[in-house]
This record gives sequence, structure tokens and C-alpha cells, in this order.
Amino acid sequence: MRPCPICSKLSTPAAYPFCSDRCAKIDLNRWFSEGYTIPVVETDDIDESNFPEE
Repeated sequence: MRPCPICSKLSTPAAYPFCSDRCAKIDLNRWFSEGYTIPVVETDDIDESNFPEE
């Protein structure tokens, strides 16, 4: 088993990849409260001709 990403205890099959429901909820709360972010690369060269007009 792999360690829980929240508390580093061994994960359980019932709560995988976490060790418990508590750690799963802590992780979910971090996503909801924007504790985690996904990096985005913004570009200025978007070709708008491919988008339909409304």
C-alpha cells in the first residue's frame, strides 16, 4: 500500500489513496478552498476565427 498523501499513514483499500474518510475530506476541502492549483500557460496568440459567432 502507498502512504496517504495527507498524513503519510498507510492507505486503506476502502479509502484509497487515503488512509481514512477524514483524510479524503481534508483533501477535498483543499480543492474547494483553492488550496491546490493547476498551473496554466496563457497565450496571446489565440486564433479566434475557429470560434463560431453568436
